[in-house]
Amino acid sequence: MKKLIYLAVLAALIFGALEQKGSLLPGIAMESSNDVNIQLENAFLNRQSDIQVQGEGRVTRLLPDDLKGSRHQRFILQINDKQTLLIAHNIDLAPKIHELKEGDTVAFYGEYEWNSKGGVLHWTHHDPRGRHIGGWLKHQGQIYQ
Repeated sequence: MKKLIYLAVLAALIFGALEQKGSLLPGIAMESSNDVNIQLENAFLNRQSDIQVQGEGRVTRLLPDDLKGSRHQRFILQINDKQTLLIAHNIDLAPKIHELKEGDTVAFYGEYEWNSKGGVLHWTHHDPRGRHIGGWLKHQGQIYQ
């Protein structure tokens, strides 16, 4: 009986910690910002594309929305001292981040495409057809997917 009570308390503590971090959604268990961008940094160094990455960065530039074809909110994140990342967030399939401003921190999960400027992240939303892993953006505690 004591063992059962101990396990129930432990499960409640773990669940509470995960819920507080927002990690009950797939791919949202955030680590420290130094650790979380390692996969992204390696993808850039190795010129990899079409891989799911998770990380966070600071908004350094807001770009005009791309309104040709599927509409995308676009902005640039500073990932580390040497790398930036263009975020192309489909606002036909996911809500736009209206309060976004330079200096804000944005966490992300999506598909990375390499380019010489640091790369592009897309698929930061759900796939209505269910054929692609769903992604997200997190800004000021709110998830956009």
